[in-house]
Amino acid sequence: MSLSDIIASTGVIILLIAFLLNLYKKLSTQSRWYSGMNFIGAGLCGLSSFMISFYPFVVLESIWAAFALFSFFKVPRGTSV
Repeated sequence: MSLSDIIASTGVIILLIAFLLNLYKKLSTQSRWYSGMNFIGAGLCGLSSFMISFYPFVVLESIWAAFALFSFFKVPRGTSV
């Protein structure tokens, strides 16, 4: 398993955990945790795509990470879950 595979797998796992936690109502889409997990997961997936020169996914994951980061700072204070 290459380094890019490990990075991509870690990013995907983080994204899936955020999705599952939201699906089972353990984590709100309005929480900083959800936005942070999306930012980190998408960032790692984008990095791994860049490492293997798969640029359509670099664009997709960069936009995903940018919106997640915007959402992270837009979350109202006092919102934890």
